[in-house]
Amino acid sequence: MPDSIMYQEDAYVVLETNQPEQFLTPEELLEKLKAILATRQDNLPRDLQQFSSVEEQAKYLMETSCDLDMEPGEYLQWYIVRLEKR
Repeated sequence: MPDSIMYQEDAYVVLETNQPEQFLTPEELLEKLKAILATRQDNLPRDLQQFSSVEEQAKYLMETSCDLDMEPGEYLQWYIVRLEKR
């Protein structure tokens, strides 16, 4: 019998203000974060200011956090999940 881990994939569930939950691949989440960070270069969280490129900022954020401060009353959160193929 094959190992069940072979039938799992990493994905992210993304929660966003006034949006239904979304399941994104790591690549899709990275692109989403890059698009958001590209518009916020003058207002970055302190830990992201050490990186010179938006790509580095987004990768660091994905690896070390599960949310991003947005405008007051808004949120963006992501959590890694395992999806089983049936």
